Amino acid sequence: MNLLPIQQIAAKLGLADEYLEPLGRVTGKIRLELLQDPAYTRQGKLILVTGTTPTTAGEGKTVTGIGLTQGLERIGKRVVITSREPSIGPVFGMKGGGAGGGQATIEPSEKINLHFHGDFHAIAAAHNMLAAVLDAHLHDGNALNFDPEQIVWPRTVDICDRALRQVTTGIGKGNGPERRGKFVITAASEIMAIMALASDRADLRARLNRIVLGFTPEGQPVHCASLHVTGALMALLNEAIMPNLAQTSEGTPALVHIGPFANVATGTSSVLSQRMGLKLADYVVNEVGFATDLGGEKYFDIVMRTSGIVPAAAVLVTSARALREQGQGDLNTGFANLDKHISILRRFGVPATVAINHFPGDAGSDLADITTHCASLETPSAVVEPFSQGGAGCMELATKVADAVDRSTSNATSIYPLDMSLEDKVRTIAHEVYGADGVEFSELAAQKLSRFAERGFAGLPICIAKTQYSISDDPKLPGAPTGWTLQVTDAVVSAGAGFVVMLAGKMLLMPGMPANSRANIIDVDENGKIIGVV
Repeated sequence: MNLLPIQQIAAKLGLADEYLEPLGRVTGKIRLELLQDPAYTRQGKLILVTGTTPTTAGEGKTVTGIGLTQGLERIGKRVVITSREPSIGPVFGMKGGGAGGGQATIEPSEKINLHFHGDFHAIAAAHNMLAAVLDAHLHDGNALNFDPEQIVWPRTVDICDRALRQVTTGIGKGNGPERRGKFVITAASEIMAIMALASDRADLRARLNRIVLGFTPEGQPVHCASLHVTGALMALLNEAIMPNLAQTSEGTPALVHIGPFANVATGTSSVLSQRMGLKLADYVVNEVGFATDLGGEKYFDIVMRTSGIVPAAAVLVTSARALREQGQGDLNTGFANLDKHISILRRFGVPATVAINHFPGDAGSDLADITTHCASLETPSAVVEPFSQGGAGCMELATKVADAVDRSTSNATSIYPLDMSLEDKVRTIAHEVYGADGVEFSELAAQKLSRFAERGFAGLPICIAKTQYSISDDPKLPGAPTGWTLQVTDAVVSAGAGFVVMLAGKMLLMPGMPANSRANIIDVDENGKIIGVV
């Protein structure tokens, strides 16, 4: 594959040389000063790409988002895709890479899937430095009066490592104080979420200052600002805060930046990359993680509130094989899952087009049945083949989505007001998005939410961390489950990111490595080319 020099990609967007910092021949970073330049007045429209509930059969959401972007360029549109940086954990675990596949990839895909410009490493370093300074503070007298049992700041590593879910630190003379702690995967770090939502360096600094590290015995929060290391964190994040410019396999511009998971965090690329895209292109294709109940809901209730960016339209990606799996072998039964996700997008007030991803071996009758079913719901659809055909396989979808955007009267809105109690925010999402009958809070979660409200955090939006494999909190419930109750087991305040995390079901913030991981197939050939990263 012959990739274009990054200057040619920048030229497609009208990006001046002064704002591009090339990093090698085919990638670079974009300086934040672009956002203050009055010469860039273009205000594009954002297209949100989401999907039906993930299955082992596959939907192809990322590859469809990339194919759509290439298709839009083929029909003459000035377009850019804004994509998350993949986490190394899933790359070497079970899911694999996050840069697309076949004829619809973001390149250089191997680099993007591994150490891309060191952004993840910078975030992990900043996170762990803060943890180290906190423990040094405890060792040297604990002047801020932390209650060791109420320290909430974990450590992080970007590998799926279940052995680090619960740890004890400070063991041995002179290494203490000894206390219990944990690791989260870097994509679940609050600093990752902060980087995704920060509007500029000043906002980044303010958010870092607001991080709650723990509480005093009286329940008062202790913030990062009290340790006087925010400047050091800013230094570590100084390069990582700049969005990365790359390209698709067809040379279409791509902004790849920051990588929060959607099952535990906001699940979308940075606000900075989206704002840059809207200043540089007429259409910004922005994928959100997993399905409408996760990345979709969090975009409307958290990201849209923070950024002010209102999606003009949405694309809902599905496949015949995925819907059959949702229906436990029966396509018509699986339509319940598709219907639910269409209804969720309608509830948020955004027009949707269904992308039916055509896999090899799909029966033509299945594709026709899905198309007919979408028409019965007055929802436009298009069959796409991005993996095998790239942008050419997404031309119909691109035309329909561009038409939807150009005619859009999107009234996208959040689902709850911020002055609602934290508990009622959960109940609203559980009922109106997930379709649950009710919510049960564990004693621990209830106590924490009461304390958060007392300390002034009740006005924050909420981020529900739950399984991606079901609309419910039980990964074994397919389709559109009814007659169930959402179980909230724990809660964490992410004051820097600006939301309260609710852990539901058996959700974990550190995944585990599967028995047969992708680490078994990734290698480097005799010419130094990385292989097996897909």
